[in-house]
Amino acid sequence: MNAQDTGANPVIRIEDLRVQYAQGTVAAKGINLEIPAGQIVAVVGESGSGKSTLAKTLIGLLPEGTSCTGSVRFGGTEVTELKLHQWRSIRGAGIGLVPQDPGASLDPVKTIGSQLIEVFRLHPSRSVPKDQWRAKAIELLHSVGIDRAESRLSQYPHELSGGLKQRVLIAIAFALDPQLLIADEPTSALDVTVQRTVLETFVSLARQKGTTVLFVTHDLAVATDIADRVLVMNSGRILEDRSVAQLVSSSTDPYTKALLDQAYAVNERQEAPAAGTPVITVQGLGKVFGKGAAAHRAVSNVSFQIQRGTTFSLVGESGSGKSTTAKMVMGLLEASEGSISVNGLAVDGIRGKARYDLWREAQLVYQNPDSALDPRQAIESIIAEPMVNYKLGDAAWRANRVAQLMEQVSLDASLAAKRPGQLSGGQRQRVAIARALASGAKILVLDEALSALDVLTQEQILALLARLQEEQSLTYLFISHDLHVVERISHRVGVMRRGELVETGTAEEVFANPQHEYTRTLLAANPGTVLRELAGTRSA
Repeated sequence: MNAQDTGANPVIRIEDLRVQYAQGTVAAKGINLEIPAGQIVAVVGESGSGKSTLAKTLIGLLPEGTSCTGSVRFGGTEVTELKLHQWRSIRGAGIGLVPQDPGASLDPVKTIGSQLIEVFRLHPSRSVPKDQWRAKAIELLHSVGIDRAESRLSQYPHELSGGLKQRVLIAIAFALDPQLLIADEPTSALDVTVQRTVLETFVSLARQKGTTVLFVTHDLAVATDIADRVLVMNSGRILEDRSVAQLVSSSTDPYTKALLDQAYAVNERQEAPAAGTPVITVQGLGKVFGKGAAAHRAVSNVSFQIQRGTTFSLVGESGSGKSTTAKMVMGLLEASEGSISVNGLAVDGIRGKARYDLWREAQLVYQNPDSALDPRQAIESIIAEPMVNYKLGDAAWRANRVAQLMEQVSLDASLAAKRPGQLSGGQRQRVAIARALASGAKILVLDEALSALDVLTQEQILALLARLQEEQSLTYLFISHDLHVVERISHRVGVMRRGELVETGTAEEVFANPQHEYTRTLLAANPGTVLRELAGTRSA
């Protein structure tokens, strides 16, 4: 690990930090770190690496019962010894936070203006006079690039897009000009174009104000685009502490090299399939929500086919209509116009037993396994549930089938009796895939099924999906805003914008020679520009 020139008076100085949670997990092991004023430091690692524990320690949000030893100094203050009332004067004013999920972090029953102004109300000592609160709130919204700032003050969070909500959180975090800003996965839920805009806004403000930033992310490509310096964490330890250039040119740690290989390696695209029998045919598909003046067209004239044993991916920004299309294919939404057939069965208007039979052939794998799996059930019961529902076999047959499925998705048999909360995110997604295959389904609709996973776990699930597809001739309709993942898994790709399919082609055609301006915009916004440039230099 290379030492960094942190100067004489770092904003953060950590010495021999050890954090142990009440249940016994040691999440930080002997961490030593200094961060100087004005530096943007990214902390990268997979789920469970300790990066969020480090961030929570710095802002005093570790859960009750956690043991914390060593020294953590913010300026001249030892924060490990602070009481709750002392933290209240530091949070927001000295240390700001941009949380991960804007939907869960903004109060749904309060206006945007009241949530901005609340910051000044809670910190009256920060010398923003009461009669200037509204003007300051408008100024903050302007500073993060939100249009119609004055009218936004009276809006509620549900009236804003995900990108606008995240900008509001950035405005709140910068409101009192904190010395240190902690950003915890602040763009992981955003599509690539919105992510790029939000990150540009965030970095520009930090540079302008000289704010020190600790940016927590599982995405090395995002980290290297914005950071001066990257910390790589694994199993509660800092493995690397280097500049971006040093990380690419000098890293020898196997874990870091695995992250780098996944982030900037040239993708081995799937070969275009030979013409075959389509198992999904979508023709002239459209969907309108609401009626009259309130009508909103979410999907318009979408047509595509998916051949057996291949993957067709729909990619686009939030609101482009890709998930609505997937739900219509699954019979979860009724189309307003057009037709859909799955294995020759007409899906539009499907009801009752016909839809029940469809779901035996085609299964949906959701974005977040945490919410898709019943936390009270054992893993073996979750996987067996479709077999019980479809009355397949007896108890002994189902137990044997569960064991086979767990083996197929590389889950150890010892996990069968455990609950979802005892598994990692990657293991839970493997459970979701096993359950989807339990009824004998040969078609999987995967709706952002990898977006909640870190990059190394994504790589493992991608390899699993490719292996299962080859072994069982599975057909995938893959929905994602992550172009890197789409490029890896797809035979054919459809690009959606504002409900329309603006471009289709093989993965090679779409990624190497995009025809539509919007596709080119999406590809240009894909994170990892710095890594790709450095990788080119490295290989030259």
